[in-house]
Amino acid sequence: MTKLKIHFTIILSLFLVFLACNQQAEESTSPMVSSEFIYDADEVPFPSCHASTIEETPSGMVAAWFGGTHEKHEDVGIWVGRQLNGEWTRPVEVANGIQDETLRYPTWNPVLYYQDDTLILFFKVGPNCADWWGEMMSSADFGKTWSDPVRFPDHIWGPIRNKPVLLESGRLLCPSSTEYDGWRAHMEWSDDLGKTWDRTKALNRG
Repeated sequence: MTKLKIHFTIILSLFLVFLACNQQAEESTSPMVSSEFIYDADEVPFPSCHASTIEETPSGMVAAWFGGTHEKHEDVGIWVGRQLNGEWTRPVEVANGIQDETLRYPTWNPVLYYQDDTLILFFKVGPNCADWWGEMMSSADFGKTWSDPVRFPDHIWGPIRNKPVLLESGRLLCPSSTEYDGWRAHMEWSDDLGKTWDRTKALNRG
């Protein structure tokens, strides 16, 4: 064997060792715990879903999303699945935009948040992003049953897409935004887990 072939063999061997070690390091530090489907297509009546959110509770993981014919369709509701003993339950619709017998709006952007033995579901209702409003529901049994939805006061929308952050003071700080006068971000907060609210002015010009 020539010196050139020997050098090439050594380099190739070291490279393969490097790849193996690097792969092991990535696997050992990966934040992923598991990867799986929450439901099968034949288990639900809707063909489209979007804007999923997930939260950990003492009884297992709970996931939510909006599902329907397509985004903005009036039949879009908020669906929830629960993980019990390692298996996901069949999803159920827990919120919709029904206003009366003749009017129904789509729902949007659920956000799950767990605090003080209460699972909270924030979501939006309305014909579009410019005219929607915020609502919230709560569950005392980790997503099995839910309270009636409560609509937020005017100019309060709740967390639009990302989870709230609980500050050391006990204040629940929520990233929020509006889209009726350009896309404008602002912050909202509650000091009593959603009973009363306040907010900043818009933080950008849209």
